[in-house]
Amino acid sequence: MSMDVTPMVASGRKLVSSYGDGLFRFGNEKAVGSVLLFPGEFLSWPHQDIATVTEESFAEVISRAGQVDILLLGMGPRMQPVKTAWRNALRPHGIVIEPMDTGAACRTFNVLLSEERRVAAALIAV
Repeated sequence: MSMDVTPMVASGRKLVSSYGDGLFRFGNEKAVGSVLLFPGEFLSWPHQDIATVTEESFAEVISRAGQVDILLLGMGPRMQPVKTAWRNALRPHGIVIEPMDTGAACRTFNVLLSEERRVAAALIAV
């Protein structure tokens, strides 16, 4: 089942228009599998389960530290505790990690993007 979660934002922004069935839609674009999502682009993220995520999994986010204040971590169908090592890897770069289930992360990303916040999301496909 696919859920529509689209608010109004400036053109060129990658809003999550729907998610589910192992993919994400951003307007007319589609990504199969997990993604790293930034305001203007999305990248494939090679994790099918939160258990495979390591500190190195956030390297691309850290490389954009000047553009990202908040990283929403969509952990799949349900939220789990965030490993201290993940927080410690991001904190020195001024990035706060906010864990939630993937659906909540998609909706929250859209809201924060519409507020012009400096947000990124790491989303495990559901």
